[in-house]
Amino acid sequence: MCGRYALFRWSPSFAALPGFPADQAPRWNIAPHSQVLLLRAVDGELRADRARWGLTPAWLTDLTKTPAQARAETLAEQPMFREPLRLRRGLLPANGFYEWRGTQRKRPYWMTGEGSLVHFAALWEEYPVGDVRYLSVALITQPVANQRRPLILDEAAQAVWLAPDTPLDTLQGLLAGSAPPLRERPLATLVNDPALDAPECLTPA
Repeated sequence: MCGRYALFRWSPSFAALPGFPADQAPRWNIAPHSQVLLLRAVDGELRADRARWGLTPAWLTDLTKTPAQARAETLAEQPMFREPLRLRRGLLPANGFYEWRGTQRKRPYWMTGEGSLVHFAALWEEYPVGDVRYLSVALITQPVANQRRPLILDEAAQAVWLAPDTPLDTLQGLLAGSAPPLRERPLATLVNDPALDAPECLTPA
């Protein structure tokens, strides 16, 4: 299960997206229930907004039950995810994510794509707190090699995923797509500490 990822490097054009927070800081150890950067299409324009990693529909009262992940194979069947799949799709940009493997002592690995950024498929919701409406998000995962990894979309698939008029069967095709090849690097165990959010998280093994 993908429980941590990083976003510490981006281009000036990426930072120029509408809504991109002026105080956005590099993050090396992003965990569920923290603030993340969400990309979504609003009135035909791509924008970046902060969102809470943990999907929070307006009707949910127990904030300890906000899912950080959603399984690609069952999205259309789950009441929590059916409507966001139709109406509220987004992307989580990242430089890479962490994966732990092993039985006795799990070893962390740093997983990256071909480019400097990868984009994870996601679903988002608004939730009200008083007069303010906040954004929340769940990352979509797919089964890969006895793991659950983020569903990574290439540039063409990103446009289809974000388009509001994409038919459900086309979305299902993206959800069932094959995982792209990834680069991996074994790491030291410093990243095991969720409180550490610094370049040391990428210390090689």
